[in-house]
Amino acid sequence: MSAPDDMMIGPEPPSNFMRHIGYRMAEWREGLSVITLDIRPDHLNRSGVVHGGIFSILIDTACGFAATYCARPDRVRRAMSLSLTTSFTGQATQGLLRTVGRLKGGGNRIVACTAEVFDGQGQLLAIGEGVYRYRSGSEKPEGVPREAPEAP
Repeated sequence: MSAPDDMMIGPEPPSNFMRHIGYRMAEWREGLSVITLDIRPDHLNRSGVVHGGIFSILIDTACGFAATYCARPDRVRRAMSLSLTTSFTGQATQGLLRTVGRLKGGGNRIVACTAEVFDGQGQLLAIGEGVYRYRSGSEKPEGVPREAPEAP
């Protein structure tokens, strides 16, 4: 089964988690990622607003992608979250969420990123910071060879 074009991340198909949550990559380049999410009823908490965990997912994901851009389509970069902080500044009940992640700096293996989540009108809803550790080989901009897709 192929992924819809708006769910592809460069040449990489979406993960099961990405499909489950429903976010999409809107922009991805060196040091920056933009992720969007159309709010669904299952994203809402019992008060009828987007659950804080959804904001945390978007922040962690946007930061991780901002740190792992790889210009080579046959290669990939991976990182793991070491820490994540999230602050909530607003609420949303419907519409589109837009999360902008930025690589801020760091060393060869450990990097820091920030992200902001906005609603469709540009109101800031959440901000966060994350610290990430590159997986072996991913600390280099050229990344590591992409694994062959599994046979169906």
